[in-house]
Amino acid sequence: MSTRKVKPAAHAATTNGKEKGEYFCGIDIGGTFTDCVVRDQAGRLTIAKALSTPEESSKGFFAALDAAAAKLGLTLHDLLSNTQLLLHGTTLGTNALLERKGAKTGLITTRGHADAIIMMRSVGRSAGLPLDKLHHVSRHQKPVPLVPRSLIREVSERIDFSGEVLLPLNEDEARTAIRELLDQGVQAIGICFLWGFANPAHEIRVREMIEEMAPDVYVTCGHELISKPGEYERAAAVAINCFIGPMMSRYVIRIEEQARALGYRRPLVIMQSSGGVAGAAEVARTPVFTIGSGPAGGLTASGFLASLLKQNNVIASDVGGTSFDVGLVSDGVPLSGTETTVNQYTFSAPHLDLVSIGSGGGSIIWVDEKTGGLKVGPESAGANPGPACYGHGGTRPAVTDADLILGYYNPDYFLGGKLQLDKAAATSAMDRVGRLLGMTAVETAAGAVQIVEFQMAELMRQMTVERGFDPRDFVVYGYGGAAGAHVAEYTRELGCRRVVVPLGATASTWSALGVQAADLLHVYEKSRLFMAPFPSKEFNQIFEELERPARLQLHKDGLKDSDIAIERAVEMKFKLQIHTVEVPLRCGKLSDRHVKELETAFIEKYERTHGRGSAFTAAGIEIGLFRVRARGRIRRPSLQKRTAVKSAGAIDRREVYWRRFKAFRTTPIYDGARLKTNAVVKGPAIVQLPETTIVVPPRDEGHFDGYGNFLLTLSD
Repeated sequence: MSTRKVKPAAHAATTNGKEKGEYFCGIDIGGTFTDCVVRDQAGRLTIAKALSTPEESSKGFFAALDAAAAKLGLTLHDLLSNTQLLLHGTTLGTNALLERKGAKTGLITTRGHADAIIMMRSVGRSAGLPLDKLHHVSRHQKPVPLVPRSLIREVSERIDFSGEVLLPLNEDEARTAIRELLDQGVQAIGICFLWGFANPAHEIRVREMIEEMAPDVYVTCGHELISKPGEYERAAAVAINCFIGPMMSRYVIRIEEQARALGYRRPLVIMQSSGGVAGAAEVARTPVFTIGSGPAGGLTASGFLASLLKQNNVIASDVGGTSFDVGLVSDGVPLSGTETTVNQYTFSAPHLDLVSIGSGGGSIIWVDEKTGGLKVGPESAGANPGPACYGHGGTRPAVTDADLILGYYNPDYFLGGKLQLDKAAATSAMDRVGRLLGMTAVETAAGAVQIVEFQMAELMRQMTVERGFDPRDFVVYGYGGAAGAHVAEYTRELGCRRVVVPLGATASTWSALGVQAADLLHVYEKSRLFMAPFPSKEFNQIFEELERPARLQLHKDGLKDSDIAIERAVEMKFKLQIHTVEVPLRCGKLSDRHVKELETAFIEKYERTHGRGSAFTAAGIEIGLFRVRARGRIRRPSLQKRTAVKSAGAIDRREVYWRRFKAFRTTPIYDGARLKTNAVVKGPAIVQLPETTIVVPPRDEGHFDGYGNFLLTLSD
């Protein structure tokens, strides 16, 4: 059996109120801002933001922590020395892969299979491409290989699907391959043999040889990452892990060392794309599973709040500075997937099902020279230089500039007044784009905002309607720094009427809070092929084999049985098809009736995804993978009721452009911190909070609930 385990340090799981330390700190690094949420023992939340520092991400990490400490009246050392758990969500690995700023990587594989990662799958030319590029089929091409053919070596060995050794490993060939790769200056070496997950002996032996010959070289074995068939997917995962591994290792070590120097005495815990957390040491070995961990934090937090508010169906939408991310909570559970595509490379790994596009507050507004049309994104202004209004040297307008021009933002109160916005610079930058179209700066800004909101609604439509969900059955959560300004309109375009801006100002740092809501997670998998009708006896044996070490590991992590939750699932498909569907099933002893019900559940889920009548039952149904997710519940956020305040009316009025009127209107501005719970705000209105701004369009209305969530109800 091959497994993938996520192993944070044991004492990270056993945190309790009697131990030293008062605070829990969650940090999420985005493309524009680094967000921090500090929670104390009573559940009070302190949020802070700092500009991200792409040249050295650790600077933004500690700058955000320092800003939070200042709000608490503490030094950074005081905060960290009294922190029980420091949790981190990062897009560092994703960015390194997208920008191709990784290690020089070599790959050792079974003789005759060196080209698997070069050939990819047939969809490799178009996998993961945005819609506008998919239209130009003639321009599709495979990505530049992460591992060039010159750095791939073949070794004679062969293990069959059952794990039996058919051809022993040729150690002389392996040693020669290692030496040749080292002579070419590789910094990392991946080992991926054809059936290595069925019997990892050969992969383990080659790793031992590399460690003997070059102990400083980063090494990854395929069986450590993926335990199911898929030669290309496993090779891609190994290559990606090696490509980002040395950089991620240095990063987490640097963060831990700096935190330790500032008084933190516990391990750093990092968010995984699966929705669970892992210790820094584990992340250093398997960084590929952090890809997408930032958005995963937001969806995890949405699942936590949805459970509290008893909202079973939620569309979670994250409008950050660089991207727009969407995930779903269906029947109270965040939806997950089993394949990830980044930079056209597809690899297998359990992950929360999130889709992203380049539409955020920092998305550049531009004119397509070929079509003469106004475009928004996917290129982003990032944190440096940022939108033109930041005054950091940016000259190209972004969505944030458009929001400022239209009156959504108060230029003197952005980030609570910490960042003064330059409206003149935003208008000048927008005017340069508008002149190419024969439009004013205001017309261009209004058009750009409508375009970006339609792009957001279209992605949400793909995530719901195209998967068989009716979006009218869902509540939309809008979070991220720029969500409040746009969530009403992209929700209306989707056809929904209910919106939640979670916890008001905390919505701008929602993913950082989500890291604190995550569980310890161990994923155990076993690849076995069965055709329907399925044997309940063998299923019980397989799940017992998977669950025994899962529970043992969580016990070693310091968790009691009452804090452990086991989830079962199988991957099913129709015979001769390649697309699999993950189907959950009950825990406990399975009967013949239970496994028979799997067939019905699979067909229902398949047709919900691919359309009614698409199930080809005559082909037969098969199961190829058994999966157990073992969750250890560490401390969850506890939300306090909102502090009672005396109701206050509008604190100001300013001119705001409204699409419904196609003109500016004098609009009341409310201080969100001074609005009484359940006090109704009728649009048009602006609700101003230090870290975010909520736009209430005409005829819509909203109010804060007891927890501080701003609830919007949209007009027809």
